[in-house]
Amino acid sequence: MLPSSTQVGLEAPNVTVATLINESLATGYIPKLWKTARVVPIHKSGDSTLVSNYRSISLLPVMSKILEKCVYTQLRDYYQYWNYLTTDQSGFRPNHSTTTALLKVCNDIQAGMEQGNLTGAIFLDFAKAFDTVDHGILLKKLKDSGIGDSTLTWFQSYVSDRSQYVSISGSSSLPLPVTCGVPQDSILGPLLFTIFINDLPNVCKVSTVHMYADDTVIYTSKPNLPQLEAVAGAEVEKWIKHNKHFLNTDKMVTMLFGTKPKLHKLQNPHLCVGTKSNGTLTTVTSLKYLGMWLDPNLSFGPHIEKLSSKLYPKLGALYKNKSCLNPIVRKQIVQQMIMPATDYGDVVY
Repeated sequence: MLPSSTQVGLEAPNVTVATLINESLATGYIPKLWKTARVVPIHKSGDSTLVSNYRSISLLPVMSKILEKCVYTQLRDYYQYWNYLTTDQSGFRPNHSTTTALLKVCNDIQAGMEQGNLTGAIFLDFAKAFDTVDHGILLKKLKDSGIGDSTLTWFQSYVSDRSQYVSISGSSSLPLPVTCGVPQDSILGPLLFTIFINDLPNVCKVSTVHMYADDTVIYTSKPNLPQLEAVAGAEVEKWIKHNKHFLNTDKMVTMLFGTKPKLHKLQNPHLCVGTKSNGTLTTVTSLKYLGMWLDPNLSFGPHIEKLSSKLYPKLGALYKNKSCLNPIVRKQIVQQMIMPATDYGDVVY
């Protein structure tokens, strides 16, 4: 690394990318220009005059991405070496996906059924989880994980003094400060969020937590319903409050899993779980979790039914137009439009 007295400057005639990156790492300083994001709204569908019908795309300077990639590689290797990150997180991990998350949760529920137990699950819905990460809490968690003071100084510079402006149709707004959250479209953002939420499973002493990024489910298997309701999610609410996160309690639901005979014996097959902020959560009998519809018996009947209804129109259109398409084109259409839907999560059901 270069001495800390060296100045970072793009005007120097022989400054290389490596020089700038090494200087940033040595001094713990990131130029403000590299922390300014250009936000471009992309229309999704519906009325183009409604802001809610747009998705915001955050664009960061190329030099910022290169610097982040260098830091990301070292930070990722550090946590992998010390085996620091929880195995209860399937998001942003090598050889993990939504399918591995579904396999973990469904296998645990199935194991409970085989033991004659009921499994109660709470599906959490975080409100803008990535955008509400508290920088002070994040830096403390980085320090607690063994990150040294000089590296913490760099991360302090990374999260502070950030800004963003909106660019549309050749016009730009004035920049506004970004005071919380991990930077959108950044290389480090997903890993930093993973570190931030890494200790959530530790607070649940009698329940299992599994996460895919911020998609979180808490579940417990017990012989009867009263035992389930006695151990549901109070610890998680404390963690959320302590970490200054928020839940969309209106979108949070519960589901009660078990064999058909086990559920049939219950007079009221509902999981009565309350929250401090919004009373009792709704118990549902079907739920789309990570792209797959779950039902109380894990029969996957609702998933297959909805998948079939989605694919029938496409197959019908393909059948009606088969005379216009040669076999090679028909095969490509099936491979690109039909098979991805049928293949997704097939190992689960």
